[in-house]
Amino acid sequence: MDGITPTLQELVGLRALAFGRRAAKRGRHGLSGHALSPLRGRGMEYAESREYAIGDDARHIDWRLTARSGRPHTKLFQAERERLTLVVADTSPALYFGTRTRFKSVQAARAGAIAAWAALRDGDRLAALRGSAREAPIPPAGGPRGALRVLDALVRWYAKRPEDDAGLGVALDHAARVLRPGSRLLILADPASIAGIDPHRWPAFSLHHDTTVLLLVDPLERNPPKAALPFATAQHRVELDLATAAQRQRWRNEFVAPLDAALQALPARGVRVHVLSTDAPSDAWLGAWGRTQASVA
Repeated sequence: MDGITPTLQELVGLRALAFGRRAAKRGRHGLSGHALSPLRGRGMEYAESREYAIGDDARHIDWRLTARSGRPHTKLFQAERERLTLVVADTSPALYFGTRTRFKSVQAARAGAIAAWAALRDGDRLAALRGSAREAPIPPAGGPRGALRVLDALVRWYAKRPEDDAGLGVALDHAARVLRPGSRLLILADPASIAGIDPHRWPAFSLHHDTTVLLLVDPLERNPPKAALPFATAQHRVELDLATAAQRQRWRNEFVAPLDAALQALPARGVRVHVLSTDAPSDAWLGAWGRTQASVA
């Protein structure tokens, strides 16, 4: 664990952080999970229609059958208790950087792994994807097998910057095709990537899914030095002068403004948002996975 590239062993070792948050319920056959119930209830899968009874939700009236029969009917649905947790991984170049503890990409991989273990704990099916025109999403699967497939993908995506990154917008296009109503959606993203998304897209996710965005940041981005900032490559050494107000404003526009904009815009559209710094505990956000307000690490 060098903080620059994630390893599968590292991500597997994070299981205790997720399971330690809440004791998993156990039944006769081990961990209790979510499954399709044979009972007819108000889930997401249509099952049948019956005559309307006092107390039924008028929003579920079967208007076609009502018109044909002349008597009011209501739709019944298969009580679906198996939830999908989808991890969307931003793989923009800005994530492969860090000055404290670990790269933002490694923190993203760790947070995604904790989410996968938490989903396993809760009995969810798991899937993952990124913005790529060539690589197919990791398809939904349950149990340890599903979790390990997601962890393996996170290692591949965040160990080395993919050359075919098509952007977070493409990843969200893929997500819209994978998600079903009632799913849990976790987006691991750089604030600049969120700034590139049309704000009107978010309500479509938040209205139908439990949507959380983790914004990956580095302390240097939020609090740069007040003087020169040196950068070194194999061939050159460059010093960025941050002593002038103009240069500091340019820095703020590049790194701080997208973060502030996301923290303001996302909650207003029903999206839970949490800032995760590279030097913060990788599970610092997990306790808020169920709240509605913005939270800053």
